[in-house]
Amino acid sequence: MSFLDGQSVLVTGATGSFGKRFIRTVLEQHKPKRLIVFSRDELKQFEMQQQLSAPNLRYFLGDVRDKERLYRAFDGIDVVIHAAAMKQVPASEHNPMEAIKTNVIGAENVVNVCIDQEVKHVVALSTDKAANPLNLYGATKLCSDKLFIAANTLSGRHRTRFSVVRYGNVIGSRGSVIPFFMQRRASGVLPITDPRMTRFWITLGQGVQFVLDSLQRMHGGEIFVPKIPSMKVTEVAQVVAPECRTEIIGIRPGEKLHEIMVTQDDAINTVEFDSYYAIQPGVDWWDSKKYIEAAGGRPVAEDFHYSSDTNKEWMSRDQLKALLASEAIEL
Repeated sequence: MSFLDGQSVLVTGATGSFGKRFIRTVLEQHKPKRLIVFSRDELKQFEMQQQLSAPNLRYFLGDVRDKERLYRAFDGIDVVIHAAAMKQVPASEHNPMEAIKTNVIGAENVVNVCIDQEVKHVVALSTDKAANPLNLYGATKLCSDKLFIAANTLSGRHRTRFSVVRYGNVIGSRGSVIPFFMQRRASGVLPITDPRMTRFWITLGQGVQFVLDSLQRMHGGEIFVPKIPSMKVTEVAQVVAPECRTEIIGIRPGEKLHEIMVTQDDAINTVEFDSYYAIQPGVDWWDSKKYIEAAGGRPVAEDFHYSSDTNKEWMSRDQLKALLASEAIEL
């Protein structure tokens, strides 16, 4: 019997790349009592309904900005996966208040309604851009992370537990660099912001499985970070379009040369496991010694940081090709 069997599960932002894969995976591998797609785009919901239907699957139109709608949607829900967000860096830079309304105020709404509606487990999706944020998107997601971790204190007698999952660039997701490179192949030129640029990489399937694993292992208060490989963006370009030449265009506003998922300042609270790291909350109610003993992890060094340029694991071109094939992405 799996953790989600017999549970009522809701996914915010469920018509996005992650949400659709998560919903499909849960339908195929688990037996939830109810599985609810919550998102604000009626067209995406209509298109998703043509592909995915099941007796226990429900579609619910709504926006995380609308607290009253969340109260109705979360009624009787046991598990919430919060994936709704404004994710595009340039869009957030040019529309900062819209990003704040969705990523920060929306997160606050989800927290408060989950507590009031007695939801048992909540996992919020974060991003590598939330660690030492340079752009507004990263700053709003860092704020969101802080809200979800602090929510464990707010929960009190309700006992709702909140944790966060933070990972890197998703191979093949909408808006990522791989589909962009594929679109630009016809021009014969791929724009590269900087030849030194590195990124963490994870597939949608790996991301979904990591969220499911984190849901089972969460105590409430952790930020879970998977150990995933790095790759230079120039190497990605060579895999996607080896026939194209590259053009260096310079780093865009809000863009980093390298991404970081665990900062050196977080090292004091970070525990290492075989396949992931867990950043513990630095609060009085958290018993770090007890957590480490129970989970079987080990503290990291005081000068530790987890960055895409100093990562121990690097992805080869052949490995990227294999991952693209596993995601049914044809080059």
